[in-house]
Formats: sequence, structure tokens, C-alpha cells
Amino acid sequence: MIAGGGHVGERLADALEDTHSVTLLELDAARSLELASRLDKTLVLNGPASDRDLLQEAGVAETDVFCALTNDDEANIMSSLLAKRLGARKVLTLISNLAYADLVQGTDIDIAISPQQITIGTILTELRQGDVVAVHSLRRGAAEAIEMIAHSDCRIAGKAISELKLPAGATIGALARGNNVIIGHDNVRIEPGDHVIVFVTDKREIPEIEKLFSRRRTILEKITS
Repeated sequence: MIAGGGHVGERLADALEDTHSVTLLELDAARSLELASRLDKTLVLNGPASDRDLLQEAGVAETDVFCALTNDDEANIMSSLLAKRLGARKVLTLISNLAYADLVQGTDIDIAISPQQITIGTILTELRQGDVVAVHSLRRGAAEAIEMIAHSDCRIAGKAISELKLPAGATIGALARGNNVIIGHDNVRIEPGDHVIVFVTDKREIPEIEKLFSRRRTILEKITS
């Protein structure tokens, strides 16, 4: 479910609608009609994302991910908190004002993303160990979302998420397998080649995450190193 039919919301819906059930909430009536005509499979609803009745009618209780992507930070935060309390499994909130990132720590918001942190994430990608594809700094650097590749010879390949001994401050949010995105439920099994999105709220646990994704060295490699 996406709150906000601006450019970001529309592009996200367009990217997901062929493989996922997508509902988009847009406050402006004219924009809602425009989106409905341009998005083939997305259900577009007109109304505020902070409307409890609208969220419930839209099925927020069965939603895997609620994304608040309007250009209003306050609206994003409030709709995310409401969606979480109504049953959304994970909520992702776009926050432009960095000062608000500190305020949402410790709340029901799972992921707070600030566009200003994207450059920082590019640098962190180069610093992290293991086969890291991307790193996004969250909550003013207090947390990270890390995309890592699960190779056949790393510790987590072939295991279900429920079998992994993840640190307390880490959760697997999703897997990218080919063109498919799989939400990180406990019974999902990680296959070699999967791109795994790990959310880390305690950065002290990152070295342990890196070990789980590190490739095992063969006996020959150990002898010749």
C-alpha cells in the first residue's frame, strides 16, 4: 500500500503492480483520476492516508508493506503510525526533514528514509564487508538497510529465515530473486544468488551480519593465502 501519488509513489506503483497487489492512496481527486488511467493494475483510492476508515476498507490489516511517500513529513509519520497500529506488517516512511528522523526512533515506524542520506549510503557500501550491493543510512545514521548477496558458500544459503541466528537488532525485510521480490516471512528459504535486504537498528551488530554473508574459504585458499 502506497500513500501519496506523486512522482515517487507513481513510479513505485508502476514498478510493482505486475508482480504485487498494489493499492495507492491519493488525496487530490484530479490526480487520483490521472493515476487510475495510467496505472493498469494498481487500485487507486481517493482520500487521506490518515483516514482510519479508508485504511481499513483498503485492507491495511493484510498489507505486507505500507509506504508513506507524500511530500508532507507530518502526514507521512501520522499515516505510518496509524497503518502499523491497524495491522500493516511493516511501514516505511519518507522523511525530508532530518530533525524528524530522531523523533520516530523507538516508535512503530520500521523504516524512516531521508533522501539526504542517499549519498552517505553510497559511501557505506564501499566500507561494508561481504558482497554488498547497496547500503542506505536510516534515522540519521542510527540504522542501516543493507542489500547483500547470498552466495552458495555463505552461512545463510539454503536456510529458512526462522533458522537464522540473527542479532537482536537485525531483521530480514525482503529477498530479491530474479525479477521477484519476496517479503521476508519466517518460512521463506534463502537460495544462492538471492539479494537479501537486512534492516539493522543496532549498528554494533553489523560485523555479525557481515560474517553470515561472508563466503567460506576453501582448504586450498587457506593454504595458498
